[in-house]
Amino acid sequence: MNDLTVTIIQADLLWENSKKNLQHFDELLEPVMGTDLIVLPEMFTTGFSMNTKVLAETMTGNSMSWLYQTASKKNAIVCGSLIIADKGNYYNRLIWMHPDGDYTYYDKRHLFTLGDEQKYFTAGNSKIFPECNDWKILPLICYDLRFPIWARQSSPYTEMGNHPYDLLIYVANWPEKRIYAWEHLLIARAIENQSYVVGVNRVGTDGNGFYHPGHSCIIDPMGEKLISVSGVECVETLKLSSEHIKKVRNGLPFLEGRDEFEIKVF
Repeated sequence: MNDLTVTIIQADLLWENSKKNLQHFDELLEPVMGTDLIVLPEMFTTGFSMNTKVLAETMTGNSMSWLYQTASKKNAIVCGSLIIADKGNYYNRLIWMHPDGDYTYYDKRHLFTLGDEQKYFTAGNSKIFPECNDWKILPLICYDLRFPIWARQSSPYTEMGNHPYDLLIYVANWPEKRIYAWEHLLIARAIENQSYVVGVNRVGTDGNGFYHPGHSCIIDPMGEKLISVSGVECVETLKLSSEHIKKVRNGLPFLEGRDEFEIKVF
C-alpha cells in the first residue's frame, strides 16, 4: 500500500444552481495537481435541497460529464454526492469517478428525517468499498455519521483477514447548531475503526437559512486532527501515510476483538 494524497474542497454552495456551482468548483480546483483523490461536499451541485423534481439529474447528465472531465483532467478520483433520478426514484447518490470514466456509486442509507429527506428520496441498502492506491475506502454521506454500525460492519476484505478499510469518508451539509457532534463523531469513527477519516462539509448559508461552518477535517487513526478548517472556503491537500496506519494497527491490535454481526436492511 502506497501513501495516498487526498484533496478536500470546502465550498460555499449556491442554492439550487448547478451550473454556477460547477463553474465555482472549476475555479477552486484550478491549482490542484498531483493528488490521488478529490472529495467534494454532499449535494455539491445544489446544496441540501428537497426540490428533487426540478433539480434531479440522470446518470448521463451534465454533472456526471463534469465529474468525468474533472477526474480525467486532474488524473485523480473525484467523489461527491448529488441528486439523481433513477428508475422512478430519487437518490442522494455519491459518485466515485475514475479518470478513465469508470465509476461506482453509493446511495445514502440514512435519510435525514429532521429535514424530511425520507419524503423525497429513496434510501440505499448497500455500501461500496472502492480502492485508490491500494487503499480500501468506505465513502458515506452526512447523516450516516450518526450510525456507527453502518461504518463498523465487515467488508469483503475482512474475510481475507484484513481490516475492513483504511480510509472512511463522509461528505456533508452539516449545520452550525450540531457542529460539535460532527467533529466528535468523526474523531470517534477514526479511533474505533483505526482508520483515517476525511469529513468534507460545506460553508455558507443555504436556501433554508441554515448556516454551515465547514469544519472539514482529516483525522488520523489515533483521532488526531491533521487538517481542520472552519468558516471559509478552502482547498487542502494532504498525503496520508501508509506506514502510520500499519504502525497503529500493529501496535494496538484492538480490532482483533471486534464483534461479528449482520445488518438487516429493510
